[in-house]
Amino acid sequence: MAKARILVVEDEALVARDLVNTVKSFGSEVTDLVQNGEAVVQSVEKNLPDLASMDIVLKGSVDGIEAAAILWEKYYIPVVYITSFADDLTFERAKLTEPFGYLIKPYEERELELTIEIALYKARIQRLLKEREEWLATILKGINDGIIVTDDKGKITFINPSAQTITGWKEPEAIEQPLDRVFNLKEKIDYEPGTMLSNLEEVSLITKTGLEIPVELSLAPLPEEKSQLAGLVIVFRDVTARQQAERELQESWAKLQRTLKGTIQAISTTIEMRDPYTAGHQRRVAQLAEAIAREMNLAEVKIEGLKFAAQIHDIGKIYVPAEILSKPTKLTELEYTIIKTHPQAGYEILKNIEFPWPIADIVLQHHERLNGSGYPAGLRNGEILLETRILSVADVVEAMSSHRPYRPSFGLDKAMEEISLNSGILYEPEVVDACQRLFLKGTFSFD
Repeated sequence: MAKARILVVEDEALVARDLVNTVKSFGSEVTDLVQNGEAVVQSVEKNLPDLASMDIVLKGSVDGIEAAAILWEKYYIPVVYITSFADDLTFERAKLTEPFGYLIKPYEERELELTIEIALYKARIQRLLKEREEWLATILKGINDGIIVTDDKGKITFINPSAQTITGWKEPEAIEQPLDRVFNLKEKIDYEPGTMLSNLEEVSLITKTGLEIPVELSLAPLPEEKSQLAGLVIVFRDVTARQQAERELQESWAKLQRTLKGTIQAISTTIEMRDPYTAGHQRRVAQLAEAIAREMNLAEVKIEGLKFAAQIHDIGKIYVPAEILSKPTKLTELEYTIIKTHPQAGYEILKNIEFPWPIADIVLQHHERLNGSGYPAGLRNGEILLETRILSVADVVEAMSSHRPYRPSFGLDKAMEEISLNSGILYEPEVVDACQRLFLKGTFSFD
């Protein structure tokens, strides 16, 4: 056995001397020998023993049972009772102090040694458990989330400061209360005992003062004993501030969307004022591009970006002389070369604007083609954004089915023929198919 420091508490001189010698014989150190309960505390504070052997009947006003209670509660020092008293009343009193051993005089030396060894081991385990309990309690008290723990009867055994703040119930008045009285939910929670329930949102908690607040919560069972639920752990948080922030964010986003939409519309109108013959072109292209994207089940966020890009895809024409844009005859090679600069010009205008979508890149690529025959960069296949591939088809269909100053409308049938013949060559097949389905089903028409 490892060397231990033992305090001997015994008021019979002969017994005390024998006990000291016995303890020393199996390698332990005797820190002190005292004869009364009053001296116990003084000796403990001075010598800090690992264990005390305690007679129950002592001289003075403090008996061994009282002294033992003080030692464990205040100093976490285990006690082994060594007494001549074996009556039920004495034993029941002694049990209340949770002794680590109980020997009846006379005892065997080996019996004493084993009792002390076991007592020291049990004390180490209990100290460790107590330290961990205190450590856990400290952590739980410092957590911002509310935490409530119940026993198997549904009564509260623990409530941390955050839970007290949220519910309005202080710890002294909450302990031993039924859970539903303190944690009073407006909605009924379907909870199957023994299962974990996580992150329930939009649950309303009624505080002690009657205030209704939204909380997010999770429920977890405590370890079971004999197939019975030992209790519950409820973790929850007040989400009032978060919900308010989310509402404000949504309102801000909606406002931003309206502002952005108005700005895009203003830009589109400016472009069309310089090119009256294509007035409405960008708007109609945007309508068709959106319809194609929805037919393809694109994510809403991509559809929004595509709509905005389509509405200003010809913004670069601002840099093209008006007389070229409105020329009623066929363009010369030089004039066509100037026209072809508008995707790059549009990109330069838009590239430094922090859109939540790749607007500038979509505009830059809207005349690129799958086989690399497009402009300005000759991109191929996957190098071209999906949004751009949709925009390109919508742009071609709208342009061919509309009148231009230098030619009449080719008609919708001719436009369908164009994208069909060049599907997989110039245009994305999936986009072409979606566009054709829209017109075949009659679910889309230009305004």
